[in-house]
Amino acid sequence: MAKSSRAATGARRSKTSEPAQLQGRGRRNGDGVEEALRERIASHSIPPGAKLLEQELSSEFGVSRARIREVLGALEMRGLVERIPNRGAIVTRFDIAQVFAIYDVREVLEGLCVRLATENSPPESWEDLVRSFGKPMDDLLQKRDIETYAQAYAEMRRRIIDAAQNQVLSGMLDSIYEKTRVIMRRVMILPGRAEKGLKEHRQVLAAMRRGDAAEAERLKRANIRSAIQDLQRYKHFVF
Repeated sequence: MAKSSRAATGARRSKTSEPAQLQGRGRRNGDGVEEALRERIASHSIPPGAKLLEQELSSEFGVSRARIREVLGALEMRGLVERIPNRGAIVTRFDIAQVFAIYDVREVLEGLCVRLATENSPPESWEDLVRSFGKPMDDLLQKRDIETYAQAYAEMRRRIIDAAQNQVLSGMLDSIYEKTRVIMRRVMILPGRAEKGLKEHRQVLAAMRRGDAAEAERLKRANIRSAIQDLQRYKHFVF
């Protein structure tokens, strides 16, 4: 069996790690197939460069090959898959230059998202995040529990996106996170990055708690630029 086929097969066997709501729905009526594959690609359960086999996916999800081709087309539109003549669908592999270009866009979009969220929400609605990003996060980093820290950051990010109330912005950021989720996790474990990031997140949340939308946007953009600088510094360890 070809290496790419083994990768796709291995990813299929690891699907139990996906959210439960993504499992089973595809088997019944095709719903959830795209979401499940997006999750696997974003988490590198299906790694960059792996080939997606229509027949295997059709059998796994219990849907027609026509449905799988439709899903692959949607993934291609999101930039997660490339369909190459005579080779089929291949998971996109991003090079260093592409990742930095994505981060440049992320800086602008996340800054806008924080500003809209601050403008749309009562300042006191951020108090629980201000508290949770206090001593509890210090304790996690002291224990080097990066996984729980990353989950808390993801929850904060989702809260902010929801509060921004902009579906276009939400879709664009979701697409960026799908392409860079694994890179973001690798950046978190760089020397001193988690501690620096936590300090920056606290500054953003403090501005949101004050209702200062412009300052929150400025601080969020500075946070992403800081991540870009660390990524540039340690790029040979990350890629």
